[in-house]
Amino acid sequence: MLPTTTENPRLRILLLAAALTLSLAPLRAPAQDEPRLPDIGSSAGELLTPAKQAQYGAMMLAELRNYGYLLEDPLLEDWLQTMGNRLGANSDRPEQPYTFFMLSDRQINAFATLGGYVGVNAGLILTAQREDEVAAVLSHEIAHVTQQHVLRGVERAQRDQIPILLGMLAAIVAAQAAGGSSSGDASQAAVASAMALMQQNQIDYTRSNESEADRLGIRTLSRSGYDVDAMADFFERMSFAMRGNEGGYTVPDYLRTHPVNTTRISEAKQRAEQIKRGSVTAVTSVPGGGERIERLDPSKVQAPPSASTNPLLPAGFRLDPFDPSSEPPGSQFGWAQERLRALTASTPDTAVREYESLRRTNPKGLTDAQEYGLALARLGRQPAAAATALAKLLDDHPDNLWVALALAEAESLSGHPAQANHRFDELLQRMPGNRPVALTYAHALVEQGGREAGRRAQDILRPLLARSGGDPVFQETFAHASELAGDTNRAAEAYAEAAFLNGHPEQALIQLETLKKHGDLDYVTRARVDARIVAITPTVLELRRQGIRDPDMQQH
Repeated sequence: MLPTTTENPRLRILLLAAALTLSLAPLRAPAQDEPRLPDIGSSAGELLTPAKQAQYGAMMLAELRNYGYLLEDPLLEDWLQTMGNRLGANSDRPEQPYTFFMLSDRQINAFATLGGYVGVNAGLILTAQREDEVAAVLSHEIAHVTQQHVLRGVERAQRDQIPILLGMLAAIVAAQAAGGSSSGDASQAAVASAMALMQQNQIDYTRSNESEADRLGIRTLSRSGYDVDAMADFFERMSFAMRGNEGGYTVPDYLRTHPVNTTRISEAKQRAEQIKRGSVTAVTSVPGGGERIERLDPSKVQAPPSASTNPLLPAGFRLDPFDPSSEPPGSQFGWAQERLRALTASTPDTAVREYESLRRTNPKGLTDAQEYGLALARLGRQPAAAATALAKLLDDHPDNLWVALALAEAESLSGHPAQANHRFDELLQRMPGNRPVALTYAHALVEQGGREAGRRAQDILRPLLARSGGDPVFQETFAHASELAGDTNRAAEAYAEAAFLNGHPEQALIQLETLKKHGDLDYVTRARVDARIVAITPTVLELRRQGIRDPDMQQH
């Protein structure tokens, strides 16, 4: 056990990765009742069951969340997951569940890991010029999952990286045992040397799979309705970035693990041309302006969709509630990109200066999406000015959810809660069950304060409870709403769930054990708490077995 090293977030994450790698040996023989991955030419499918892969992916995500690496914004998460779901459904393994998440770092990077978890840095999205390019990267990462490249990497780690990890851990133990001011430097040196070797091995291994991921990824891109030229376009942009960094500047992480060369770019272009030659391009106008471009396989007969899938409705009857996820691919990209720019700036003032710089460099001024980003940057300190700018944008884009939600937030913050809540209610009526709307509305109510606001927030969030067990933003918001409403037991449950999802399973277990001692728990709540204690305990025991302890719990 290394209690002192876990105080450093990077060391703790590294130790988690090391522990996960070292713990794979006894898992080589899966349980008889667990499904096994298909054998595709290696023993990787025997290494970890899908359930174990998902478990380790979730543990990694919790660690990243624990130390603030993730950007968890309901609108951006919904946009990214919707795009990823579209791609995953058109991949070679549509049955594989995928979890897409965003990191706030502006470095250009993306990666896939066990269990179908795919991470994207904010910098990659800010660098892209259209959603098709982001989709191209996601398709590539999805191919790494479908071809079990990640799982094979774990198999390789057993052969190549365990000696490195053992040496690294031994060096850290020795350095910490020695004590003194040099212990931290010695630990960091051990980590740096080990990571350098691990990184080189990973790069060499990744290069052997890039062509396959490109080939399968571009097929997924095409099936999902995106522009197949986007893959080569993004590669070329990365190539330019690499040339620009030849003077000693830091090369983007994406180029280290996904090296770009002229051969790879030309192959992407050739594949795109082959796909386009075997398809027919259809261009249709989109309400509100713009065009939708689709490539269809002429060998397939495609009947128009029926007006209604409900046989009880009259023929020709259509019910079309507003749903942003049903819009054509790419229609929300500009708004997502500018929201991301505003939220990932180091400070709101920095974001404002960034937009002022964009205004100076563009003779036509800011785009509507950039005006939206500027209003977001001003939302905290100048909510009234932000509301004015957003109201003008909403006049020009009346069905835009991004703008409407931001305007309601600005109205609430600028002292007009009734006006804001009316706007929220209209959005909720148009889009019942919409996660960004419900969470944003509930958060605004919690900020407004009062028991009635807390109860209203609970009512808004309850319809989402069944599908929000793995959603820490939801759990935290529901906990605050329940506390405000005076529902202390429900608040304690939600706070425990949030602690578990945020990488503090020991804290969650203690909170649930404390809640269980309350004398006023009804039978249903007590049964629910007992079930969660049973579910969380194995995770705590597994982390303890691997030597990973919550630094906040060292006193226990």
